[in-house]
Amino acid sequence: MDKNIFELSTGQLKEIATSLQARVDEGLSKDMQQVQCIPTYISPKVDNIEGQALVLDLGGTNYRVAIVDFDKEGRTTIRPENGFKKDLSIMKNAGFTEEQLFAEQADLITEVKRDKEGPIGYCFSYPAESTPDGDGTLLRWTKGVDIPSMIDKPIGKTLLDYLNNKIAPPKFTGVKVINDTVASLFAGLTRSDYDAYIGLIVGTGTNMATFINAERIAKLDKKLGIEGLIPINLESGNFIPPHLTKVDAMVDALSDNKGAQRFEKAVSGMYLGEVLKAAFPFDEFEDKFDAQKLTTIMSYPDIHRERHVNVARWIYERSAKIVAASIAGLVLVLKSHDSSIKRIRLVAEGSLFWSEDRKGTDYKDLVDEHLKILLESFGHKDVMVDIHSMVNANLIGSAIAALS
Repeated sequence: MDKNIFELSTGQLKEIATSLQARVDEGLSKDMQQVQCIPTYISPKVDNIEGQALVLDLGGTNYRVAIVDFDKEGRTTIRPENGFKKDLSIMKNAGFTEEQLFAEQADLITEVKRDKEGPIGYCFSYPAESTPDGDGTLLRWTKGVDIPSMIDKPIGKTLLDYLNNKIAPPKFTGVKVINDTVASLFAGLTRSDYDAYIGLIVGTGTNMATFINAERIAKLDKKLGIEGLIPINLESGNFIPPHLTKVDAMVDALSDNKGAQRFEKAVSGMYLGEVLKAAFPFDEFEDKFDAQKLTTIMSYPDIHRERHVNVARWIYERSAKIVAASIAGLVLVLKSHDSSIKRIRLVAEGSLFWSEDRKGTDYKDLVDEHLKILLESFGHKDVMVDIHSMVNANLIGSAIAALS
């Protein structure tokens, strides 16, 4: 491949940003849109948060469990540090059941020493609809997981009942379910000196979350009587950006969810290797070829084919540029709702977002660079998006949800 078909001009990136803005506006108005904009019915505490919660973090591959304590000053202690962790890739196996998943989760929970009853904060990194009681209903599986019996069922209560039946006291008193992106969003609230907040995931999958004023959410059930800012899980991985290529179409056609998660298939760690493989359909690659393998090719060009190295970098850089465009599109939404917004705190999670290119520009820096260019081109040079990495953002954000 001699021509860089993955190159995107600033004008094309602006079109991606304005398209995302339009899809978000649609998602705030009606259900079941391309960008779903799912409200989370939890009002997170920022001040005076105190107490202890068990936190579960179920991601695309890994599962973590920890006890999170907030003292009277709001300082956080996590036990054990970074949580207990296990690989749950097994849940991607064909025929894996709900009972097996719960058993795997319970097994790690028994390793944590609990001395009193308390709530659970459950960071659940799959598309779910939040319910007014703080639980969630699974909409669909992504990231190669397929456990049909769990779809359209409560995520938290089902697991809570299982744990209280299977694990010795002290009992669990309740559960709050949030998306990993919402957890990152909540973790950002540990700094209160910003005008707006965004949670971003760019790892195995990708998604964004932010706070939207209830009066701007036309689809919101007025009977709930909710006012003020509401956490919104965009489920932006399902966004269909303009300017995708024929290679992206091949990746989609060969996937097990054809037509869905087109944005995710163009930018996330689970799919970037598939994009490279589709660009060279007659070359041999490993079956499991993710973004980590892609960045290895970029970082060690002397031991890989030159054409693979070049195209790998094009795919990597395009991913970062499209992510920058999606952030710019969300900033356009926030500015259209409140023109006074100037300082935005963005907590970013995901191994791809914080990956390094030893022979080029790191992913986060590419995002930052092109986001600044886009915001200036939209006339928002005065808007600062402060991108942060937070250790254990998922655990801290989920504990805030549980104790709110």
